[in-house]
Amino acid sequence: MAKSRQHFANQDASLSPTAGRSREWDGPSRWSEYLNLQVTSPMTSRSHRNVSSDGQAQSSSGSHKGLNMQYVVQLTQVAEGLMAKMYRLNQILDFPDSVNHVFSEAFWKAGVFPNCPRICVLLSKKFPEHHIKLQLERVDKVALDALHENAEVHLQSLEPWVQLLLDLMAFREQALRLILDLSSTVITLLPHQNSLILHAFMDLFCSFVRVNLFSEKMPRKMMLQMYNLLHAMSRNDRDCDFYHRLVQFIDSYDPPLKGLHEDLNFVSPRIGEVLEAVGPIIFLSTDTRKLRNEGFLSPFHPRYPDILTNSAHPMRAQDLANVTSYREWVLLGYLVCPDELLRVTSIDIALVVLKENLVLTLFRDEYVLLHEDYQLYVLPRILESKKMAKSGRTKQKEADLEYSVAKQVEKMISEVHEQAILSCDSIHRERRILLKQEIGRMVLFFTDQPSLLAPNIQMVFSALALAQCEVLWYFQHVGIASSKSKTARMVPVDIDPSDPTIGFLLDGMDHLCCLVRKYIAAIRGYALSFLSSCAGRIRFLLGTPGMVALDLDANLKGLFQKIVQHLENIPKPQGENISAITCNLSELRKDWLSILMIVTSARSSINIRHLEKATVSTGKEGLLSEGNAAYNWSRCVDELESQLSKHGSLRKLYFYHQHLAAVFRNTMFGPEGRPQHCCAWLGVASSFPECASSIVPEEITKIGRDAVLYVESLIESIMGGLEGLINILDSEGGFGSLEMQLLPEQAAVFMNYASRVSIPSSKLPRGVAGFLLPGHESYPENNNSIKMLEAAMQRLTNLCSVLNDMEPICVLNHVFVLREYMRECILGNFRRRLLTVLKTDNDLQRPSVLESLLHRHISIVHLAEQHISMDLTQGIREVLLSEAFSGPVSSLHLFEKPADLNTGSAAEAVCNWYIENIVKDISGAGILFAPVHKCFKSTRPVGGYFAESVTDLRELQSYVRIFGGYGVDRLDRMMKEHTAALLNCIDTSLRSNREVLEAVAAGMHSGDRTEKELYLRQIVDMDTIIGFCIQAGQALAFDQLLAEAAGAVLEEGVPLIYSLLSGVVKHLPDEIPEKKEIRRMRVVANSVNLVSDHDSEWVRMILEEVGGANDGSWSLLPYLFAAFMTSNIWSSTAFNVDTGGFNNNIHCLARCISAVIAGSEFVRLEREHHQKSSLSNGHVAATFDSEIQSRLSTEASIKSAMQIFVKFSAGIILDSWSETNRSNLVPKLIFLDQLCEISSYLPRSSLEPHVPYAILRSIYGQYYANSPSAQPALLSISPRHSPAVSLAHASPGFRQLRGDSTPQSSATDSGYFRGSSTYSQEHSYAPDSGTIRSSDSRHRNVRRSGPLDYSSSRKVKYAEGSTSGSTGPSPLPRFAVSRSGPISYK
Repeated sequence: MAKSRQHFANQDASLSPTAGRSREWDGPSRWSEYLNLQVTSPMTSRSHRNVSSDGQAQSSSGSHKGLNMQYVVQLTQVAEGLMAKMYRLNQILDFPDSVNHVFSEAFWKAGVFPNCPRICVLLSKKFPEHHIKLQLERVDKVALDALHENAEVHLQSLEPWVQLLLDLMAFREQALRLILDLSSTVITLLPHQNSLILHAFMDLFCSFVRVNLFSEKMPRKMMLQMYNLLHAMSRNDRDCDFYHRLVQFIDSYDPPLKGLHEDLNFVSPRIGEVLEAVGPIIFLSTDTRKLRNEGFLSPFHPRYPDILTNSAHPMRAQDLANVTSYREWVLLGYLVCPDELLRVTSIDIALVVLKENLVLTLFRDEYVLLHEDYQLYVLPRILESKKMAKSGRTKQKEADLEYSVAKQVEKMISEVHEQAILSCDSIHRERRILLKQEIGRMVLFFTDQPSLLAPNIQMVFSALALAQCEVLWYFQHVGIASSKSKTARMVPVDIDPSDPTIGFLLDGMDHLCCLVRKYIAAIRGYALSFLSSCAGRIRFLLGTPGMVALDLDANLKGLFQKIVQHLENIPKPQGENISAITCNLSELRKDWLSILMIVTSARSSINIRHLEKATVSTGKEGLLSEGNAAYNWSRCVDELESQLSKHGSLRKLYFYHQHLAAVFRNTMFGPEGRPQHCCAWLGVASSFPECASSIVPEEITKIGRDAVLYVESLIESIMGGLEGLINILDSEGGFGSLEMQLLPEQAAVFMNYASRVSIPSSKLPRGVAGFLLPGHESYPENNNSIKMLEAAMQRLTNLCSVLNDMEPICVLNHVFVLREYMRECILGNFRRRLLTVLKTDNDLQRPSVLESLLHRHISIVHLAEQHISMDLTQGIREVLLSEAFSGPVSSLHLFEKPADLNTGSAAEAVCNWYIENIVKDISGAGILFAPVHKCFKSTRPVGGYFAESVTDLRELQSYVRIFGGYGVDRLDRMMKEHTAALLNCIDTSLRSNREVLEAVAAGMHSGDRTEKELYLRQIVDMDTIIGFCIQAGQALAFDQLLAEAAGAVLEEGVPLIYSLLSGVVKHLPDEIPEKKEIRRMRVVANSVNLVSDHDSEWVRMILEEVGGANDGSWSLLPYLFAAFMTSNIWSSTAFNVDTGGFNNNIHCLARCISAVIAGSEFVRLEREHHQKSSLSNGHVAATFDSEIQSRLSTEASIKSAMQIFVKFSAGIILDSWSETNRSNLVPKLIFLDQLCEISSYLPRSSLEPHVPYAILRSIYGQYYANSPSAQPALLSISPRHSPAVSLAHASPGFRQLRGDSTPQSSATDSGYFRGSSTYSQEHSYAPDSGTIRSSDSRHRNVRRSGPLDYSSSRKVKYAEGSTSGSTGPSPLPRFAVSRSGPISYK
């Protein structure tokens, strides 16, 4: 504290009014904290880089005649630092309203002021009264005591901000002194004569005004009063040293405009001259028609487009680049120098600028309400002048003019506010449209003619500056609610982001900046050539008689000679690589600025007017014009990037980034939005960190974090729009409308109707009017849908192309590569689409429909992929793979997968659905396996479809194509797990009923019927175990279908691998036990249905994996199965001709019996072989004969077990038959016949000793004679069904013919369930299913399923007696009612 107060005292000494004139320039030493900054604000960047190092030039000249321009620029930099500190303080204090003494809760919790609101606010309100007079103990005694206890702590927290007050006071004194000195010594401040010094002077002037206006937003009074109170508490009631001076300073600037009016009164006439001088450029910038018609922003002549160079007003292009600064000069100049409005020309200048603006930006996003300040502080001064002019009208003639002008100014200020509210938005919208058009043409022109970019670089800068101004104006005025009351900070209302021109301007500016950076070497080369030619012209002008007669002093003459030397020493770009030329022209600019500082000073004997008169008589450009041109073009050599940043940077948009993101979201994908604009919206964020001031270290972190969040937010919006475009095309109103197909019944109705009616306009039949015909989108009245598709496709391809070509966006240490985001977005959307279409509203989506939807989506991805330099197809494969297999990639190469390895969610959902609803039938939909149709059927819909619509071979092939081999493996593994559990139940039943079954077996062999029936009734839970066996048979049937579908897809996709595998399978050795490699090969072949006996091999694999059939009770398996013939389940069993099976799936029991007996025998014999090997220490003769013998003995064992089952089953069936009870006989006999058909180990001849063929012929004959579906089969007898073959092998079952034959039945397909449909599943139309491969006909063609007959004459007889014209439902209901069966013994 002592050190700080001593520092303050020293500052007081330096700022005292008695300080000598010799200390005038010692001021910059106190600003070291602010001058270490790298500030490149557009307001001051024009002169910083050059003028800041030119102080030595002035001092080295040894002349007192020059101006100290270095100090001008330094104080402008100090102003930036001061405003950055005040902005940070306002942020900490939650932007208080110090004018109206309104402070938020966060203000008191910020830690800057003590949390004593009553005392603090009273001190602020009673300013400048001393705290001793306020009797604070009466206001809040408790808070005052707390202040006494913690005075030192609070003093330290306030100290840095009180130092800011001292800095503001010092800045005010030094800047004001410098402004007054410049205005009194500079000869001319006209833009066309002294542009460099004019801009430096006006930058300092505007910074001075802004700092003082901004200081009002800071709680200055409270800060000073509270600091002095705390100081007095800790220092024996003694005021701080600078207290009274700060009180005087704050009071004189309360409000700030009062102090500014007084301080700048002497500068007012010079400011008025400057504002009058820039008026014509401001008028030109507001005249959009003139700008367009006379081509001020056109690189080609507007009236003569063939002329590719525009010579119209070349100097005005540079002036237009500065018009933004000119407007700020006008707004601030007339605000603090109101008397200058009484000039005759000033009214129009002020009117045109005030009409366009509602706010006056002070710093970043801080502003004051422009018109309110003019009415509160400018209008009273005008009224006072009017009153004085009116009182002096009788004395002076000039008073009449002054009175008239004052009256006009009064009217203008009173009315312009309302005009601005009504018209400013339309004015700027019109200007944005002009710039959108001009910049768009400029980009196209310079892209086509890049050689003309360099000569027109000033025009490019002008276009960039104007566009920059319009974009900033839009966001500065978003949501402004202007009112008569003066408020410090207003909350903006909801914005209306509906103007798409912002995106066009951002995109145009981005393209122009890219063009400049792309052809920077050409621009440098052109500038170097200009400077080389300029050397000769300046040397010539220096040698003219007028210049010789001026008799320049040695110092000035030496500076001119140095300028010529600099220009002559510039490297020549001819024949060299321009980009390799390194040229620093800062010395040239420093020397030229030194000349200007001398010749523009009133203290110099040779001034700017002398030089102009001496050189302008040559008829060419004057010496100063040439020098200024050389100065400007030299900046295009080594400072082109800084100039581009000044005119084209939009870093200030950081302070409006929330509005920026909102406007982007509302315009990017709007009707006038363009996807290619997104690059510009994103690129803006790269410059955001430049807004950070190093005087506030924490700003760089906060701004960088906000910039990153802004980019991430925009990328999220862009990717959301990309997903939206893809989903629009993938919707039913998109490409889905082009894939519309009619259901078969709808097509039939339309065809029948079209064949009868030839008039297209006639009314459609009822029931089909609501269906759209394919191709309906081609009619003119449906053009809108096609236009929508074309627009969406265009936007999608444009967006993909733009994002693909976009350079990475760098924000601090974050790099955003849009291509990677786009890839993740497209693949993520594909994954979500897959999971979405997997399920319908009711249940699982049909695999064929799912496949077509995925194909549609993938085609859209391929459309986008054409414009992206990335492999999206590989990504789609990865997504599908991950949804079918979710384990580590290394596991993909292992044949035996770990037990804890799970698949992806999509395959998991589909597999679970099939297991639960088809195999287990947990919904009770009456799932039946139809051997004829090779699918499952249901009596009611399962979810949204009947079972046949999701289980036929085409649907399973679609499943295989979607999820591949891993999806097949997963479904196969789940069915194995389910079947293993069912086999375990069989094992449990065998163990629990072992003694009973042994007794039954003994009774069967001994022929003791009574004892056999007694023990059969003792078998526990027979109906339950039958249900488990039927489920196992269903799983076997489903896995057979899955294997057949997988084989068909494999043969279609990779026929060479399929043929290789099928060839290898034929030559696999039949040995027991099999080697590991042979076993693996057989397992693979079985998974694609290349093994002759799929079921038994599958059960064998299950038993080997779980270690089943390892008990002696399994030898009783045929007896357990034979005991099933006594179950009550047969009483409700009936054969269905249409499906080739039974109404309660009892035919799946036959599959289970065949597969389990065969599989268990294989496993039992393999186990016995292993036991023998272990007993003989592995020395077993493994000869070829022993292998064949082992295989033959296994098959013989299986056949023996099967024959035992048939023998005793037939015995039980026939024993239980009687004249009074024969309803169960028919299904049992057909069951045995189907078992012979299914099992390759049970020839049909083995059934003949037990069930005569005549009975079976009679049964099948009467079933098929009454079936309408049997007529084609009876009339097309295959020569393979000869009597001899039939007696030996053929099965009297009905099966579909080969793929090249005429199909004998139609499978119900794709009948999506609708409650109001009049078509039952028996009436549904179905396409031909005969083209699907029949694995049974390929591997085992010795038995055919169908209406068995043993002579062609019998078949013809049945054909003649059949009801060929009958139609109607399946005979299943009739046989379900009549359980006796059509048996005839005639």
